Amino acid sequence: MSAISPAIESGNPPGPPPAREPFLVRVKRVGTIEVPLPRYQTPGSAGMDLHAALAEAVVLQPRARAKVPTGLSVAIPHGFEGQVRPRSGLAAKHGVTVVNTPGTVDSDYRGEVIVVLVNLGTEPVTIAPLDRIAQIVFARHEIATLIEVSDLDETVRGAGGHGSTGS
Repeated sequence: MSAISPAIESGNPPGPPPAREPFLVRVKRVGTIEVPLPRYQTPGSAGMDLHAALAEAVVLQPRARAKVPTGLSVAIPHGFEGQVRPRSGLAAKHGVTVVNTPGTVDSDYRGEVIVVLVNLGTEPVTIAPLDRIAQIVFARHEIATLIEVSDLDETVRGAGGHGSTGS
């Protein structure tokens, strides 16, 4: 008999999830369309939904891209970034995703957060005003120092890439 509880073995520890350590991100509304502020939809959500700050609907034709404003600019603390990611429902149901996923919002950027959507589906998709179009995940990042060298250490993988490890 296992000494680990069934809840933990299933990946669901008992009790409420541990509290997250929040940090402050200042948000400024920009433009003329008032959008809902992003928020976590569930206690376990990693991302907050971003809404389309549109005065009228935009039809996204198959294979077409559109820059969709969010009506928000943010001040992210140094050492963090905002990652703009697709919403799984839009991707699964309509083939709509974020072109440069994840799109990075740097801590020193103060302009409006714009989401570049692409329709990879076969039918036109309508993006209506205030639709939830993407999500933003705030993540800590490190600062690297690059050192130019003449040789790199050898690894088992070597220069293999783009499917070289199998399917």
